[in-house]
Amino acid sequence: MSAESLILFFIVGAFLVGIAILFSSYIPPKSTNPQKSETYECGIPTEGITWLQFNVGYYLFAIVFLVFDVETVFIFPWARVMKTAGTKGFVEIIIFFFVLGAGLLYAWKKGALKWE
Repeated sequence: MSAESLILFFIVGAFLVGIAILFSSYIPPKSTNPQKSETYECGIPTEGITWLQFNVGYYLFAIVFLVFDVETVFIFPWARVMKTAGTKGFVEIIIFFFVLGAGLLYAWKKGALKWE
């Protein structure tokens, strides 16, 4: 693939994305009903202040869990084909585990795994 066709590919892709964004902003019906901007929670009207601050630690813990949960999905297929992967496959999974361990160590050092 030449550099010109790669540049053309990105230009056409950016153009199509821009058209899709413009199209989606003009097509949907607009509603200015004040009830539309209210907080909706299971059909029960809210009482008091609805904008509450949550500890960012819960978010970080959820993101770290999600990342490591998705990463385990990649380990199972590797375990299935380990005998046929050979040395190259073994080295790649060791690098994968190293990156995974470095990410866990980073999250641990930043305190993302503490429930306080």
